[in-house]
Amino acid sequence: MPVSSRLRAALAVSGWCAALVSSAPPTTAQALFQIADLNQQNFVLVAAPIGDGSRAQLNIYEQLNNRRPCFATQGSQPTQVNPLLSTFDFTGICGRFLDANGYSVRVGGTDLATTYRLSVVKRADDTVLMAVPTRADAGPEMVVARTQGPGSGFLQLLFEPGWELKRRAYNGRNLGHVYLYRATWADGPAATAPSPQPLPTLPPASGS
Repeated sequence: MPVSSRLRAALAVSGWCAALVSSAPPTTAQALFQIADLNQQNFVLVAAPIGDGSRAQLNIYEQLNNRRPCFATQGSQPTQVNPLLSTFDFTGICGRFLDANGYSVRVGGTDLATTYRLSVVKRADDTVLMAVPTRADAGPEMVVARTQGPGSGFLQLLFEPGWELKRRAYNGRNLGHVYLYRATWADGPAATAPSPQPLPTLPPASGS
């Protein structure tokens, strides 16, 4: 092969390798995932009883369409939730998020899935959903939602001011994971926690 041909081939290979490196996906959760809006009215956060009811865990139910109701609510402070989706095959009708595979905490541009866990804490006069750091330098504990009164059974958790649901997205495509989301860290101790600028919000995908 002539020298000029070998040189051109080497440059071509070099350019191809550089393109691979430049197009490689980012490795951090902050850069990898985006947020997308969703219809808050289609969701309900629930403190679902475990065992004898002395403990509870977070469930999130989603109404995907109007073919059949997925849940019903009654009363206030606290609001009782009837998880109707447990009584029929809800495939294609309802969504259900039961653990960290389905939901996580996010503040602004920071995905906190690996550094925060969500815990339902039952108190004498209330049931509270807490975002609890799993690492000493992750940030403060945060109250995310509460039932606003004592009760038993399936109870609706109502967001504290500043919190809402967002959907996790990747390259403009909505994923089957939701964020309990706050745009900025709360005032006080939370203000010292790391808080990158929020990423652009994507519009809801059709049919989400």
